[in-house]
Amino acid sequence: MNTPSLKVNDLFSVKGKVALVTGGSRGIGLMIAQAYVENGAKVYISSRKAEICEDIAKALSEFGTCIALPADLATREGQATLVKSLQEKEESLDILINNAGAAWGASFDDYPEEGYDKIMDINVKAIFMLTQKLMPLLEKNASTLNPARVINIGSIDGLSVSDLDNYAYGPSKAAVHHLTKVLAVKLAHRGITFNAIAPGPFESKMTEWMLGTMKEEIESSCPLGRIGYQEDMAGLALFLASPAGAYVNGTVIPLDGGIHLGRG
Repeated sequence: MNTPSLKVNDLFSVKGKVALVTGGSRGIGLMIAQAYVENGAKVYISSRKAEICEDIAKALSEFGTCIALPADLATREGQATLVKSLQEKEESLDILINNAGAAWGASFDDYPEEGYDKIMDINVKAIFMLTQKLMPLLEKNASTLNPARVINIGSIDGLSVSDLDNYAYGPSKAAVHHLTKVLAVKLAHRGITFNAIAPGPFESKMTEWMLGTMKEEIESSCPLGRIGYQEDMAGLALFLASPAGAYVNGTVIPLDGGIHLGRG
C-alpha cells in the first residue's frame, strides 16, 4: 500500500490543481480564489461583469495564475459559454466552487414571483446544471482515492430562519445544502466529492447593507463576537480541496462562529 505523505505542506496543498470559482470577482468567491492562487493552483474565475472579472484576474495573477472567464450563469447561454471556454483551455478540472448567487429582499405580501424564480434559478438550478455540464472535466483525472472536489456555497440562512425578509434566499440555500448531499451520495463512485460551506456574515456586496446597519447586533449574536474574515474562509476552502479533505463527502459545514446554534 502506498502511504500518502502526512507532512502538513503536502496534506493541505492545492499546488498544481485546476480550479474554477464562480462569482469569483468579489466577496466569498474572491476570498477562495485568492487562497487557491496564492497556494499554487491554476484558478479560473467567472462573474457576470466581464471588465471587473478581467481586472480581478489580473490583480490575482500577481500571486500566481488566475484567468477570467466572464459569463452570466443565470442563463443557459452563459453556462454553455463558460463550459466551452474552460474546455478549450483545460482537459480536466480538479476543483469546482459553485459560489455565484443572488438575494432578493421584500415583505411577504409584496414578494414578486419573478424575484422568487430568479433566486431559485441562480442559487439552486444553475449549480446543478453547471456541475452536470462540467462532469466530463471533473471525472477526467478523478478517483475515489484522489477525488475531484465540488464545493457549493450555501448559507446559515439555509440552516436557521433569518430575521430578514429573504423568503427565497434562505429556502434556496437550504436546497443547496440538500442538493449537495444528494450529489454526494449519487456521484461519489465517479470520483467526485460534494460538500457545502454555509457561511455566516462575511464582508461582501451581498452583506454590505446588513453589515453597514447592524454589524454590532450581528457580532453580539455570535458566540465568538465577530464576523468572518478572509482567513476563515480560505482555511476551510483549502482543507476541503486538499488531500486532507479527500474523505469528506456530503457535509454542510457552518462557518459562522456558532451563530446558527443560537441566533434569535
